[in-house]
Amino acid sequence: MHLSDKACKTAKPRAKTYKLSDGNGMYLEVTPTGSRYWRLKYRFDGKEKRLAFGVYPEVSLAEARDKRDAARKLLAAGIDPSFARQEGKQNRILSASNTFEMVAREWHQHNIERWTPGYGADVLHRLEIDIFPQIGKRPIAEITPMNALAVLRKIEERGANDLCRRVMQYCGQIMRYAIVTGRTERNPFGDLKDALKPVRRKHYAAIESEDLPEFLHALERNDARLYIQTRLSIQLMMLTFVRTGELIAAKWEEFDLDNAQWNIPANRMKMRQPHIVPLSKQSIDVLQQLYKLNHRHPWVFASIAKPRQHMSNNTILSALESLGYKGRMTGHGFRALAMSTIKEKLHYRHEVVDRQLAHAQRNKIDAAYDRAKFLDERKEMMQKWADYLDKVASSGKVITGKFGNTG
Repeated sequence: MHLSDKACKTAKPRAKTYKLSDGNGMYLEVTPTGSRYWRLKYRFDGKEKRLAFGVYPEVSLAEARDKRDAARKLLAAGIDPSFARQEGKQNRILSASNTFEMVAREWHQHNIERWTPGYGADVLHRLEIDIFPQIGKRPIAEITPMNALAVLRKIEERGANDLCRRVMQYCGQIMRYAIVTGRTERNPFGDLKDALKPVRRKHYAAIESEDLPEFLHALERNDARLYIQTRLSIQLMMLTFVRTGELIAAKWEEFDLDNAQWNIPANRMKMRQPHIVPLSKQSIDVLQQLYKLNHRHPWVFASIAKPRQHMSNNTILSALESLGYKGRMTGHGFRALAMSTIKEKLHYRHEVVDRQLAHAQRNKIDAAYDRAKFLDERKEMMQKWADYLDKVASSGKVITGKFGNTG
């Protein structure tokens, strides 16, 4: 005979615990204290077992029956409902502990050795600023595409569309890491590209070769009263046209002045390939001046305020602005200036200049071939480039004609 809600409600306590059966193994257990518990008795693998469904009336008769029916379906499928419940509880605990922030920091640590220090710090900073405050404490398996889009929209609202897409890429990589490590089954950031605002690509500001005499004169005159180290950093960047991050984090141990080479290790290069920068006589002269200033520190460009750190990434940009080149020139602009001027005025082939710029090669074979084939030409080119800058500075005008390699 099945129970009724009235029978459950009016069940009185007795001297000993007793049971009121509802059929199919489920019963209401009434204790001498008046507490009433839902139980299911069943057999699995020949053993009698019990499963608790909660306390009446918090768990109603109808709810208890639903729990019983669900348990019987598991039994019919050959699954022990007690084991399923225990596993479900463990999964909930695991899900709660695998928050987005926890998995993201694990992903970051997993990749940190193959990133440059600056890039790794920047990735973590962006996550800490834009992502963790929004979804960092959420279980990573529970994040939906709508959650993901809402986070990215906040970045877009600041007008930082390019940053928004980079952060989306970071989050997508974190989600893929979570998938392969068994923390989630889907990537909610994977299909959001078309939902974001388009990015208008901007080129780095760079002066033209015709502007060189004026720029070199402004640097020499130094009306902005730049520190000597700052002026030397601009000179070395112009002479070597490396990336700003590669310049400011340079260490003395990377330089072989006897062989006139700067050997930048792979972990400091954007393309994760070691890079050789042939040093002109003018570059060596700049380095010797810097050595007198900073030989006690590992950094070639030790911070003036905090010499245990290297120069700030913003120092060169601020210096260029002080020289009157705000919006006209950037640290990265020296790369574009060198590329165009060396090709147009010194007549070197594109691939030679391109290799010195350490742009990505099409494949590993191309990369190895370029390093082997172009190093001698690059040594000659870097010296001719330095000589060209000297002639422009001394003459006050752009040099044309047969100055460089015509081969």
